[in-house]
Amino acid sequence: MNNFVKKGLNRGGQMYYIYMLGCGDGSVYTGITNDVEKRMEAHRSGEGAKYTRGRGPFELFSLWETKTKSEACRVEYFVKKHPKKKKILFYTEEEYLVKLVYEIKGIEIKKLS
Repeated sequence: MNNFVKKGLNRGGQMYYIYMLGCGDGSVYTGITNDVEKRMEAHRSGEGAKYTRGRGPFELFSLWETKTKSEACRVEYFVKKHPKKKKILFYTEEEYLVKLVYEIKGIEIKKLS
C-alpha cells in the first residue's frame, strides 16, 4: 500500500473522502468512500463502480476529505457536472477545488494529496 492511499484510510468511520481516478482509457472518474484502500481494491478487482469496470489500470490522482457523507456526495456531484478540462484543474491546481467548493457550496474540504 502506498503512502497516498494510507493518508485516506478510514479513521473510525468519521470521515468521508472524495477521490479522482485516472483510468487506463484516459477518462477521469470521481467517487466517494469512507475507506480509500478498500475502494481502490474494489476498482482494481472489477467490483467498483460500473463505470470503471474494464477501464483500468487506475491511478489515484487526488484525494480530499470531508466530515460527512452528505458533504462528500454534494462535492462529488459538483465535480461530476464539470467538463474534463475543469476536472483536470481540480486535481492539478493545489487548492483550486477546496476554494471553489467553499465559495460556491459552503463546504470545507481538505486536500490530502
